[in-house]
Amino acid sequence: MDNTTRTAFERLLKIAQSDTGQSRRVASFVLAWWNATDHGGFDIADLFAVDAEIGRDMATVFSYLVDRPTAEYPEAYRVEIEAVIRRWRPEVWERYAESA
Repeated sequence: MDNTTRTAFERLLKIAQSDTGQSRRVASFVLAWWNATDHGGFDIADLFAVDAEIGRDMATVFSYLVDRPTAEYPEAYRVEIEAVIRRWRPEVWERYAESA
């Protein structure tokens, strides 16, 4: 991940770990990248409900992914993403814990 994308993604992770309406939407974006099947997709209309700066960070991440020759996931941020799962998708986290 390049520095611009890393910085944008880290800002998104920080927002996703808090507890606001924007945080919920950012969490959906992050979790859709991590595993949309388990965590649900990202509703593109949610862009209208976040500040422009947050939307630009999402666009930065999305643009980065478009240029990848193969699928790429933010494995280096597993701990942070698991915290987002616990906060916003507790029922999914419970299933993970049960199967571990």
